[in-house]
Amino acid sequence: MYSKAEAQKLKRVFWISFANTYPRKWMLYDTKIKDFSFKFYADSKKAQVIIDIENKELEKRMAYYEKMVSLKSILEDEFIKDLVFEQDHILETGKVISRIWVEKPGISLNNPTNWDQIFEFFNTNMAALENFYAEYDEYIKEIAV
Repeated sequence: MYSKAEAQKLKRVFWISFANTYPRKWMLYDTKIKDFSFKFYADSKKAQVIIDIENKELEKRMAYYEKMVSLKSILEDEFIKDLVFEQDHILETGKVISRIWVEKPGISLNNPTNWDQIFEFFNTNMAALENFYAEYDEYIKEIAV
């Protein structure tokens, strides 16, 4: 088990190593849609590539989520398999958002021997999400609320 300081240092080294291994600018929050973002996540049990739809207005959040659901078969057939769609995902803070993600279980950010697997998972899946978004962003942005 790591102390809090050791865990923070390991996490910092992990992200620096990832950035050095895949030196590119990821889209992440630059989707041009407020509260619609792509995220990387890793902990001691899994790695995830995530789309979070966090709009405070329920109608807008649902409209964007429904757009993504309408593209689900294209997204899964052409870009990423095994996506999980969750309309009402509750964050640790209690905030309710919509979340779409793909996960690689059984790998740990705390184990440097897993890092190459995590980095490859991140790179492959985030690149696929960005390619999907580049192709369908205009459709996704057009919501009637």
